[in-house]
Amino acid sequence: MPRKRKLLAQLSALQSHSSFPPFDALENVNATPDGDSSQKSSKYFATEKKNSSQLEADFFNQPCVSLAKSFLGQILVRKLPDGRELWGRIVETEAYLGGEDEASHSKGGKQTQRNAAMFMKPGTLYVYQIYGIYFCVNVSSQGEGAAVLLRSLEPLQGLDAMRELRSASRKGPAKLLKDWQLCNGPSKLCQAFGIDKAFDQRDLTQDAAIWMVPGHDLPGEQDVVATTRIGIGNRGEWAQKPLRFYLRGNKFVSVVDKKTEREMAAVGHFSCS
Repeated sequence: MPRKRKLLAQLSALQSHSSFPPFDALENVNATPDGDSSQKSSKYFATEKKNSSQLEADFFNQPCVSLAKSFLGQILVRKLPDGRELWGRIVETEAYLGGEDEASHSKGGKQTQRNAAMFMKPGTLYVYQIYGIYFCVNVSSQGEGAAVLLRSLEPLQGLDAMRELRSASRKGPAKLLKDWQLCNGPSKLCQAFGIDKAFDQRDLTQDAAIWMVPGHDLPGEQDVVATTRIGIGNRGEWAQKPLRFYLRGNKFVSVVDKKTEREMAAVGHFSCS
């Protein structure tokens, strides 16, 4: 027994002089020198941090025409798989109202597997393919089957990556695209931002790869041109309705309607330049 007590005493002495920290000290192993006990960046502890300034569900919960106008000046953000972020200011949109809108994919309230996202909660992406090659991206709004097409962006960040993505999807010799050519059209926008069918039915308020943040210099009513939509073919009166909206004077807009701009200037909406 005396020998056992002696061994226990030696063990106790060894622990009291050990360089290993006690268990309560291990809890603070990630503490910073200034006393901040928050965890340092680590692949084991890191969590995806939601952008506190991003546009939330309430923003998207608007009637279609209102949302199409409200998008102007807001910023679309796309995070690529390699971590790079692409930022673009929305400068042109089109509203598709569903129901009686003959140009809408959901006209007559018809819901299909293809257009299901148009009937989902506001802020849901609807991505469809045209000509079997190109993609277009829309955002659902209030209203049964209503959605807003994003037509053009003004590139703000990640322009080199946008050029890479555009070049990868184009045939023939790669020609260096100018800034205004990167996103001035719905399919160009999708190419530059790497948006394809995999983004269909994603939620802009929840997705880690694509979201929107508020713009800093939002336009006034006098800065917005309302004109007819593009490429909708023979849709009767609906082909003539002013459901396309763009920022006047912005060189990143896909198609400028000079006639409408002159008419708006004539009635005092803005000064003619």
